[in-house]
Amino acid sequence: MEITMYVNRYKHARYNFFKWRYQLEFYHKVILAISFACITGILAQVRFYLPGSQIPLTGQTFAVLLSAVILGKWWGGISQTIYVGVGLVGIPWFAGLHGGFAYFMGSTGGYLIGFIIAAFFLGYFIDTYVKSRKYLTMFALMLFANFVIVFGLGLLYYYMCLSVAGPVDIGFWLYSGLIVCIPGEIIKIGIASGISGSITPKQAYGKEVDAV
Repeated sequence: MEITMYVNRYKHARYNFFKWRYQLEFYHKVILAISFACITGILAQVRFYLPGSQIPLTGQTFAVLLSAVILGKWWGGISQTIYVGVGLVGIPWFAGLHGGFAYFMGSTGGYLIGFIIAAFFLGYFIDTYVKSRKYLTMFALMLFANFVIVFGLGLLYYYMCLSVAGPVDIGFWLYSGLIVCIPGEIIKIGIASGISGSITPKQAYGKEVDAV
């Protein structure tokens, strides 16, 4: 009986949070967006190396996905726009404490653009469809946002950068730009979708089109 009571309290609390977030005044949403841009900058410095990989697993994309879930339509993407924009002017909060336009024009620029679009994409589904907040649906949406949007744009831009120096070794391009990252990205997506599925309410808090 007590377990049921605590579960119901938790469900009520998460609904109240998202309802509150949805109804916030403009300037409060701006503050939240700036806060999540800062969180993204912090998590970008968290690095783990998987066995056999020379490329670290960072918390950057984890923050991007959660910003979309917690801030929702528009504001998740706006938070990542702030993150990229502030990094462009020189604040060293991209991965590895890098910043500035020169870094953005390097091989990872496409991934940074992908962060913004992926956050807009995922945030739209979170605020528009109640069914998108289930674990498996969330996992599928995050897979698409991460591998199709972020890595799709990242690989395209990375290819353009490599082609400047001459013919591109396709195997090296795919391995260094995607394949080596797949295990770590799937781990992050699994964790992010699990967290998202547990913290998002399964009833409408706004203008969801599939609300019963």
